[in-house]
Amino acid sequence: MTSSTPTTHPTVHASPEVRDTRVAGAPVALTTRMSTPPAESAAADVWATDLDWLRRAADAATDHDVDRALRRPRPGSADLAALLSDAAERRLEELAQRAHEVTTRRFGRTVHLFAPLYVSNECVSECTYCGFSATNRIVRRTLAIDEVVAEARSLVDAGHRHLLLVAGEHARIVSKDYLVDIVAALAPFVPQLSLEVQVWDIETYRRLVDAGCDGLVVYQETYDPSVYDAVHLKGKKRNAAWRMHACDRGAEAGMRRLGVGALLGLATDWKREVLGVGVHAAALVRRQWRSEVTVALPRMQPAAGEPEPALVVDDRSFTQAIAALRIALPDVGLVLSTREPPALRDALVRIGVTHLSAGSHTEPGGYTSATDAEPQFEIHDTRSPAEVASMLRSANLDPVWKDWQRS
Repeated sequence: MTSSTPTTHPTVHASPEVRDTRVAGAPVALTTRMSTPPAESAAADVWATDLDWLRRAADAATDHDVDRALRRPRPGSADLAALLSDAAERRLEELAQRAHEVTTRRFGRTVHLFAPLYVSNECVSECTYCGFSATNRIVRRTLAIDEVVAEARSLVDAGHRHLLLVAGEHARIVSKDYLVDIVAALAPFVPQLSLEVQVWDIETYRRLVDAGCDGLVVYQETYDPSVYDAVHLKGKKRNAAWRMHACDRGAEAGMRRLGVGALLGLATDWKREVLGVGVHAAALVRRQWRSEVTVALPRMQPAAGEPEPALVVDDRSFTQAIAALRIALPDVGLVLSTREPPALRDALVRIGVTHLSAGSHTEPGGYTSATDAEPQFEIHDTRSPAEVASMLRSANLDPVWKDWQRS
């Protein structure tokens, strides 16, 4: 997706000083981190993009704009806005067919399978939407290295060859050394390892790459600055610029796969969030061209004991978002998790989704034994990896367990 929008420098929301709960009385001034992303980075490109202008363009788009977006060989951000418009929504089946054609041309009939492996739900950050938030009274658990190995071997036995290591933000318990040791322990028998943990500096990412990690996933959660401040109450995650720049740092360290995303339902305007994700992914493709890029749009759903979403994104709008991203970002992988129900997942892999999690647990230790540790969110697709693979074959799609083997 090429850049085609005016740019502006948004107001920087300075992060207040907070206390690091790892060491009593030791203040951590988050303003010592960057307040804006470094120049010539993908994050800086996003920071400078006027998403409000793009959002207004979506409102103003006509059938002619949609036609142009569907025909353009190299769609830009204004084309993505047109594909998210009401005019495009009225042509959803046409968008879905076009997305299917783009997906088949670029990715063939392959769908990549992976599993999340939660190593810890310890967290010192306070985020209003997360089950692991520091203020939540839940059973906390951090796996020992041998427990992580046992979980990984269970997933490998089930067919998985790509594992996403996930943890809450706790730099003492889920430390750099702990993560490096986990990656080093798993790399000999797990061909592909990615991380979705707190963000680190370049040197830490280099250590993780050297140990055998090749992928980094960092969800910005929301691209609305005021919402970002409102939902991140405490912890290093409050610094939006530092977080947004994480994939640039990971790419510089040698990560070959980068993933970004937004949690739909945090903000009241889902179209603006999709525009933010699209702009971010396009900037990474342009700036960090040595790395593959993926995008995810997990949805918040109303559930007992969970925070109410600011907006419930319905299935039709979600499908439009997936189709629009596929058409506008033909080279970017689209990821769909087990948050979504089986029927919807089965439908969306026929349109534009290229990466599926399967047989997932979102609590530490959930694959090998019963555990009291709390899950991060509720799973809606409980099918085994074999059942998901069978579904793909029945749809004339090829499940891919790995596409990379480290030397």
